Amino acid sequence: MNTQNYITGALPVNIRTGGTATNAFADFVFRQKRNRTLLLTLLACTTVEFIIFKICYPFPDFFSDSWSYIFAAQAGLDVNIWPIGYSKFLAVFHWITYSHLALITFQYFCLVASSLYFYYTITYFYTTRKYTRIILILFLFFNPLQFYIANYVTSDAIFISLSLVWVSQLMWIMHKPQLYQIFFQAILFFIAFTFRYNALFYPLITAIAFLFSRQATWRKVLGIVIGPLLIIPFIFYCLNASEKMTGTAQFPPILGGWQWGNNALYMYEHINADSTKMTSPEVRELNRIAIQFFKETPPYERNLPAYVANYFIRQPNAPLKQYMSRHYQPTTGYESVVAWGKVSPVFKEFGLSLVKQHPVAFARYYMGVNTMNYFFPPLEKLEVYNLGFDETVPIVQEWFHLESPKLPVALPKQFQGILLFLYPTLFCILNLCIFIGYFHFVQPKYFRNADPRFRQCAILIGVFVLLNLGFSIFANIIVIRYQVFPMFICLTFTLLLIDELRYFEKRSV
Repeated sequence: MNTQNYITGALPVNIRTGGTATNAFADFVFRQKRNRTLLLTLLACTTVEFIIFKICYPFPDFFSDSWSYIFAAQAGLDVNIWPIGYSKFLAVFHWITYSHLALITFQYFCLVASSLYFYYTITYFYTTRKYTRIILILFLFFNPLQFYIANYVTSDAIFISLSLVWVSQLMWIMHKPQLYQIFFQAILFFIAFTFRYNALFYPLITAIAFLFSRQATWRKVLGIVIGPLLIIPFIFYCLNASEKMTGTAQFPPILGGWQWGNNALYMYEHINADSTKMTSPEVRELNRIAIQFFKETPPYERNLPAYVANYFIRQPNAPLKQYMSRHYQPTTGYESVVAWGKVSPVFKEFGLSLVKQHPVAFARYYMGVNTMNYFFPPLEKLEVYNLGFDETVPIVQEWFHLESPKLPVALPKQFQGILLFLYPTLFCILNLCIFIGYFHFVQPKYFRNADPRFRQCAILIGVFVLLNLGFSIFANIIVIRYQVFPMFICLTFTLLLIDELRYFEKRSV
């Protein structure tokens, strides 16, 4: 690839056409002067950026999820309200060092390293114009959202990092398959799944990559099944641990039932709930609480649009927490987790029963709300530093050996909300762009004549976007933190689709 092509953004002869670019990936990154210089520049820039950021925000950002993760790590829990993987990671990291700066530095540079691998994988396999590369570099390495994500004590930064490496591996599996990739992608999926259950549909995407790859059938089959097989012991581990803690085997443990109950309550006032079909006395009791709640609480007091489709999980006066408080009065953190777990099966039975009886209402009143949230995911906790408080909670101070609970910052706590204000709109625009791009790409004249390897990748990413949309709307709380990885994917492949379409038009002239 000559220098002139790079400067002008012309389309060179490279891996796309199976032409002259046959260097190994390591040579591509480290021996090609342009890429090596870019790598060193990005490492220097991201380091300087991080130092400046930590001068402004010397302490991590915390909210209720952070406290829960830390408590589970401190107590050595095997299951928690949230997936246990990040708490186990915190416990191991704490054994090495209790430094909060070391933790945030590690999380941030995980994002940097995975973004570098993703970027170089894209530019190694696919033709990219100069402007595409510039936009990707700006978005992956000069993006304020990544600093704030990394500064949280939550699973977000590491999950995004794992996902970026995972999707990069899928490209290698499709285009340059090696035996080790079968096991590497399975391990990536396993770790990601223990950090966040959003990874549940990743094996479906992985299967597409292996089906497209040119390798022996037994390797394809092994690659497709090894990921799901690897998480089976983890699922049984969680089932056993949740049964010991709560008396009922649950997966997902604890929060799964709360989610079903919450989702069903979004449609409750618009349906006639048939209590005769509620078989257990516990579910009928919850139904009576729900009837009373909707009778006594007018719509303007509920203000459901102000919540990220989780009103009935968060609000203490809502039916779910009313039911829990009637039966349990926890006085410790452990008792609180146990209480959440003990009521979860009741909420799951209640929610599933109503959803099965009223699927249309569920689609309209819950999935409709979540669809809006998907295309405009709320900033949620990212709106303000440390929930707007000057101090943190005792467990955080103890875990990180802080001299004081105070968390001073150099910028106003609301600054990050102002800085990140446009990201929900940006995510919506990127989704619209990628849908428009695919609409053009699937036209026969483009799709049939596209580079075969790019066509395979386009199919894989298209399925990912659709599955992420469906999973998020149907079963998940949607906030911008959960959509950072899909945002990267939408931006990257919108740009690649544009490049591919322009490349086709030039070939057609």
